[in-house]
Amino acid sequence: MIHPIVRFPIKGVIWYQGESNGAEGESYFHKMRALVEGWRKVWDQPEMPFYFVQLASYQKPTDAPAGGDGWAKLREAQRKALEIPRTGMVVAIDTVPLAVAGDIHPKNKVDLGMRLARWALHRDYGKADLVPSGPLFKGLKVEGDKVRLEFDHVGSGLMVGLKDGTRKPVVEEPTGKLKRFAIAGADKKWVWADAAIDGRTVVVSSPEVKEPVAVRYAFSMNPDGANLFNREGLPASPFRTDDW
Repeated sequence: MIHPIVRFPIKGVIWYQGESNGAEGESYFHKMRALVEGWRKVWDQPEMPFYFVQLASYQKPTDAPAGGDGWAKLREAQRKALEIPRTGMVVAIDTVPLAVAGDIHPKNKVDLGMRLARWALHRDYGKADLVPSGPLFKGLKVEGDKVRLEFDHVGSGLMVGLKDGTRKPVVEEPTGKLKRFAIAGADKKWVWADAAIDGRTVVVSSPEVKEPVAVRYAFSMNPDGANLFNREGLPASPFRTDDW
């Protein structure tokens, strides 16, 4: 389907796909890399921008802190695809109202289009100061019975945000609490965690886990309630710090 149009000039690519690969994990990353590198080769544009949408929330949420159900590992592979040079990812878990979470093709594409535009403006149209992404997990530090998480794309700061899934903008909840963080020790037993913003980091803990080693955030098919954003109104990507 692509071969007939490679004669035409192209500025870049935006890509929204993955549902049919929803049961995959790491293999999707390798397929994505092959796709990007293949298109860049046939167009003879090794630096061609490629921006894509991480899968949105789907089906009913579950209350298991370990998560890992449904598209969790597929979203993880999509986040890993950011290792491919000149790519950018848009997070979509906050763009689907819970009432329509059974729609595999959610209708709110306006937010996704605006977020994709931020990547293009930032990278390709001279708007280097424009924050292109929500927070992306960078690293962790274990501090006693707590874990401190660091992020890229913090922008002007982190916040607890409220987004109803529609085109309405994200609003800050100054007294709100972060949700959908889970924590575990070496025994690999996951429990829901207390999480709080501390400067440009998030500190996660639970009285049930005295020696934590790993954290997961929004790591499920429908992480309804996940509410970590930067102050530009862009949501944090789901992630896990372990490889269990």
